[in-house]
Amino acid sequence: MHLDQLRLEGACTFDSPPSPAGRRRWSLVRFTQRRVLAEEHHWRAGRAGAVRGWNVAVLGAGRVGPLQLAPVYRALRKAFEDGKHEPGAADFYYGEMEMRRHADDIPRGERGLLTAYWALSGYGLRASRALAWLGTAMVATVVLLMAFGIAQDTPKQTATGTVPAGGGEVTFTIDKDDPKNPTGERFTGERFEKALNITLNSVVFRSSGQDLTTTGTYVEMTSRLTEPVLLGLAVLAVRNRVKR
Repeated sequence: MHLDQLRLEGACTFDSPPSPAGRRRWSLVRFTQRRVLAEEHHWRAGRAGAVRGWNVAVLGAGRVGPLQLAPVYRALRKAFEDGKHEPGAADFYYGEMEMRRHADDIPRGERGLLTAYWALSGYGLRASRALAWLGTAMVATVVLLMAFGIAQDTPKQTATGTVPAGGGEVTFTIDKDDPKNPTGERFTGERFEKALNITLNSVVFRSSGQDLTTTGTYVEMTSRLTEPVLLGLAVLAVRNRVKR
Protein backbone atom coordinates (compact mmCIF):
# COMPACT_ATOMS: atom_id res chain seq x y z
CA MET A 1 0.00 0.00 0.00
CA HIS A 2 3.00 2.30 0.56
CA LEU A 3 1.11 4.41 3.06
CA ASP A 4 4.41 5.50 4.55
CA GLN A 5 5.06 7.47 1.33
CA LEU A 6 1.97 9.63 1.78
CA ARG A 7 2.44 13.32 2.46
CA LEU A 8 -0.44 14.65 4.54
CA GLU A 9 -0.35 18.43 4.80
CA GLY A 10 -2.86 21.08 5.76
CA ALA A 11 -6.22 20.23 7.32
CA CYS A 12 -6.36 16.42 7.20
CA THR A 13 -9.53 15.26 8.93
CA PHE A 14 -9.63 11.94 10.77
CA ASP A 15 -12.23 10.44 13.05
CA SER A 16 -11.87 10.57 16.83
CA PRO A 17 -12.93 8.39 19.79
CA PRO A 18 -16.42 8.85 21.22
CA SER A 19 -16.76 12.06 23.19
CA PRO A 20 -18.33 12.12 26.68
CA ALA A 21 -21.46 13.70 25.20
CA GLY A 22 -22.02 10.62 23.05
CA ARG A 23 -22.02 8.19 25.99
CA ARG A 24 -24.18 7.60 29.00
CA ARG A 25 -23.59 10.19 31.70
CA TRP A 26 -22.91 7.56 34.33
CA SER A 27 -20.25 5.84 32.26
CA LEU A 28 -16.76 5.96 33.78
CA VAL A 29 -15.09 4.98 30.51
CA ARG A 30 -12.87 7.69 29.04
CA PHE A 31 -10.97 7.57 25.74
CA THR A 32 -7.84 9.51 24.87
CA GLN A 33 -8.60 12.05 22.17
CA ARG A 34 -6.57 11.25 19.07
CA ARG A 35 -6.82 10.62 15.34
CA VAL A 36 -8.59 7.29 14.78
CA LEU A 37 -9.06 5.30 11.58
CA ALA A 38 -12.62 4.48 10.56
CA GLU A 39 -11.72 0.79 10.52
CA GLU A 40 -10.82 0.95 14.20
CA HIS A 41 -14.25 2.46 14.87
CA HIS A 42 -15.81 -0.52 13.11
CA TRP A 43 -13.70 -3.05 15.03
CA ARG A 44 -14.37 -1.49 18.44
CA ALA A 45 -18.08 -1.11 17.75
CA GLY A 46 -18.33 -4.85 17.05
CA ARG A 47 -16.67 -5.95 20.29
CA ALA A 48 -18.66 -7.33 23.18
CA GLY A 49 -19.63 -4.61 25.64
CA ALA A 50 -18.64 -1.82 23.26
CA VAL A 51 -19.26 1.72 24.49
CA ARG A 52 -21.78 3.82 22.60
CA GLY A 53 -20.27 6.20 20.07
CA TRP A 54 -18.07 3.92 18.01
CA ASN A 55 -19.24 3.92 14.39
CA VAL A 56 -19.96 0.43 13.03
CA ALA A 57 -21.00 1.57 9.54
CA VAL A 58 -17.69 1.22 7.68
CA LEU A 59 -17.97 -0.35 4.23
CA GLY A 60 -15.70 -3.35 3.64
CA ALA A 61 -14.23 -3.48 7.15
CA GLY A 62 -15.88 -6.68 8.26
CA ARG A 63 -12.69 -8.66 8.93
CA VAL A 64 -10.39 -5.85 9.94
CA GLY A 65 -8.86 -6.16 13.40
CA PRO A 66 -5.75 -5.22 15.37
CA LEU A 67 -3.45 -7.42 13.25
CA GLN A 68 -4.46 -5.54 10.11
CA LEU A 69 -4.66 -2.08 11.67
CA ALA A 70 -1.28 -2.03 13.43
CA PRO A 71 0.75 -1.89 10.15
CA VAL A 72 -1.56 0.84 8.81
CA TYR A 73 -1.04 3.02 11.88
CA ARG A 74 2.71 2.32 11.69
CA ALA A 75 2.90 3.42 8.05
CA LEU A 76 0.91 6.60 8.72
CA ARG A 77 3.14 7.38 11.70
CA LYS A 78 6.22 7.05 9.50
CA ALA A 79 4.67 9.33 6.87
CA PHE A 80 4.15 12.05 9.49
CA GLU A 81 7.65 11.56 10.91
CA ASP A 82 9.22 11.79 7.46
CA GLY A 83 7.30 15.03 6.99
CA LYS A 84 8.90 16.40 10.19
CA HIS A 85 5.55 16.46 11.96
CA GLU A 86 6.48 14.53 15.09
CA PRO A 87 3.58 15.69 17.32
CA GLY A 88 1.10 14.70 14.61
CA ALA A 89 2.71 11.29 14.34
CA ALA A 90 2.09 10.72 18.05
CA ASP A 91 -1.61 9.95 17.50
CA PHE A 92 -0.76 7.20 15.02
CA TYR A 93 1.90 5.83 17.36
CA TYR A 94 -0.81 5.64 20.05
CA GLY A 95 -3.09 3.80 17.63
CA GLU A 96 -0.30 1.41 16.65
CA MET A 97 0.42 0.58 20.29
CA GLU A 98 -3.29 0.09 21.01
CA MET A 99 -3.58 -2.39 18.16
CA ARG A 100 -0.48 -4.24 19.35
CA ARG A 101 -1.90 -4.42 22.87
CA HIS A 102 -5.16 -5.93 21.60
CA ALA A 103 -3.64 -8.25 18.99
CA ASP A 104 -3.99 -11.99 19.50
CA ASP A 105 -0.47 -12.91 18.37
CA ILE A 106 1.59 -11.29 21.14
CA PRO A 107 2.78 -13.18 24.26
CA ARG A 108 0.97 -12.62 27.53
CA GLY A 109 4.06 -11.03 29.11
CA GLU A 110 4.37 -8.46 26.32
CA ARG A 111 0.65 -7.70 26.56
CA GLY A 112 1.02 -7.08 30.30
CA LEU A 113 3.99 -4.78 29.68
CA LEU A 114 2.07 -2.79 27.07
CA THR A 115 -0.94 -2.54 29.38
CA ALA A 116 1.24 -1.15 32.17
CA TYR A 117 2.86 1.32 29.73
CA TRP A 118 -0.61 2.43 28.61
CA ALA A 119 -1.99 2.75 32.15
CA LEU A 120 0.98 4.67 33.54
CA SER A 121 1.64 7.17 30.76
CA GLY A 122 -0.50 6.51 27.69
CA TYR A 123 2.46 4.94 25.86
CA GLY A 124 4.71 7.82 26.88
CA LEU A 125 2.35 10.39 25.35
CA ARG A 126 0.13 11.51 28.26
CA ALA A 127 2.07 13.58 30.78
CA SER A 128 -1.03 14.22 32.90
CA ARG A 129 -1.47 10.48 33.46
CA ALA A 130 2.14 9.98 34.52
CA LEU A 131 2.02 13.02 36.81
CA ALA A 132 -1.20 11.79 38.39
CA TRP A 133 0.45 8.44 39.18
CA LEU A 134 3.53 10.27 40.47
CA GLY A 135 1.42 12.43 42.79
CA THR A 136 -0.45 9.36 44.03
CA ALA A 137 2.81 7.51 44.69
CA MET A 138 4.28 10.48 46.56
CA VAL A 139 1.20 10.87 48.77
CA ALA A 140 1.24 7.14 49.56
CA THR A 141 4.95 7.32 50.39
CA VAL A 142 4.48 10.27 52.76
CA VAL A 143 1.59 8.56 54.57
CA LEU A 144 3.45 5.24 54.94
CA LEU A 145 6.59 6.93 56.20
CA MET A 146 4.67 8.99 58.76
CA ALA A 147 2.76 5.94 59.97
CA PHE A 148 5.46 3.26 59.95
CA GLY A 149 8.71 4.43 58.39
CA ILE A 150 10.27 7.26 60.37
CA ALA A 151 12.02 5.93 63.44
CA GLN A 152 11.26 7.13 66.92
CA ASP A 153 13.71 9.79 68.06
CA THR A 154 16.15 8.36 70.62
CA PRO A 155 19.04 10.12 72.36
CA LYS A 156 22.52 9.18 71.28
CA GLN A 157 25.27 8.32 73.73
CA THR A 158 27.97 10.97 73.55
CA ALA A 159 31.28 11.80 75.21
CA THR A 160 32.94 15.19 75.51
CA GLY A 161 36.69 15.72 75.73
CA THR A 162 39.27 18.47 75.41
CA VAL A 163 42.03 18.51 72.81
CA PRO A 164 45.33 19.10 74.63
CA ALA A 165 47.02 21.10 71.89
CA GLY A 166 44.38 23.70 71.16
CA GLY A 167 42.27 23.41 74.25
CA GLY A 168 39.08 23.06 72.25
CA GLU A 169 36.18 20.90 73.26
CA VAL A 170 35.21 17.98 71.03
CA THR A 171 32.08 15.83 71.27
CA PHE A 172 32.08 12.23 70.03
CA THR A 173 29.14 9.92 69.38
CA ILE A 174 29.99 6.69 71.14
CA ASP A 175 27.01 4.65 70.05
CA LYS A 176 23.94 5.12 67.96
CA ASP A 177 20.84 3.21 68.95
CA ASP A 178 19.11 1.07 66.35
CA PRO A 179 16.06 2.77 64.77
CA LYS A 180 12.92 1.95 66.72
CA ASN A 181 9.36 1.74 65.48
CA PRO A 182 7.36 4.93 66.11
CA THR A 183 5.02 5.11 69.08
CA GLY A 184 2.45 7.68 70.15
CA GLU A 185 1.46 10.50 67.79
CA ARG A 186 2.65 9.71 64.29
CA PHE A 187 0.90 12.29 62.10
CA THR A 188 2.60 15.47 63.27
CA GLY A 189 4.02 18.43 61.43
CA GLU A 190 7.59 17.42 62.22
CA ARG A 191 7.11 13.88 60.94
CA PHE A 192 5.33 15.20 57.84
CA GLU A 193 8.29 17.45 57.07
CA LYS A 194 10.70 14.53 57.41
CA ALA A 195 8.51 12.26 55.26
CA LEU A 196 8.15 14.92 52.58
CA ASN A 197 11.91 15.46 52.52
CA ILE A 198 12.51 11.72 52.07
CA THR A 199 9.91 11.53 49.30
CA LEU A 200 11.24 14.52 47.36
CA ASN A 201 14.74 13.07 47.52
CA SER A 202 13.40 9.76 46.26
CA VAL A 203 11.90 11.41 43.17
CA VAL A 204 15.38 12.51 42.08
CA PHE A 205 16.89 9.18 43.18
CA ARG A 206 18.71 10.50 46.24
CA SER A 207 18.94 9.15 49.78
CA SER A 208 17.70 11.48 52.50
CA GLY A 209 19.93 10.11 55.28
CA GLN A 210 17.01 9.95 57.73
CA ASP A 211 16.79 7.25 60.39
CA LEU A 212 14.18 4.79 59.18
CA THR A 213 12.62 1.62 60.51
CA THR A 214 12.85 -1.60 58.52
CA THR A 215 9.47 -0.85 56.96
CA GLY A 216 10.57 2.69 56.18
CA THR A 217 13.74 1.43 54.50
CA TYR A 218 11.71 -0.75 52.12
CA VAL A 219 9.23 2.08 51.49
CA GLU A 220 12.10 4.41 50.58
CA MET A 221 13.69 1.79 48.32
CA THR A 222 10.39 1.28 46.49
CA SER A 223 9.89 5.02 46.21
CA ARG A 224 13.39 5.55 44.81
CA LEU A 225 12.68 2.90 42.17
CA THR A 226 9.18 3.87 41.02
CA GLU A 227 8.92 7.64 41.38
CA PRO A 228 11.90 8.59 39.16
CA VAL A 229 10.45 6.26 36.48
CA LEU A 230 7.09 8.06 36.64
CA LEU A 231 8.80 11.44 36.47
CA GLY A 232 10.79 10.24 33.47
CA LEU A 233 7.60 9.08 31.73
CA ALA A 234 6.03 12.50 32.26
CA VAL A 235 9.10 14.25 30.82
CA LEU A 236 9.09 11.82 27.88
CA ALA A 237 5.41 12.56 27.20
CA VAL A 238 6.02 16.31 27.16
CA ARG A 239 9.03 15.82 24.89
CA ASN A 240 7.04 13.70 22.42
CA ARG A 241 4.35 16.40 22.17
CA VAL A 242 6.59 19.43 21.66
CA LYS A 243 9.53 18.14 19.63
CA ARG A 244 9.86 19.14 16.04
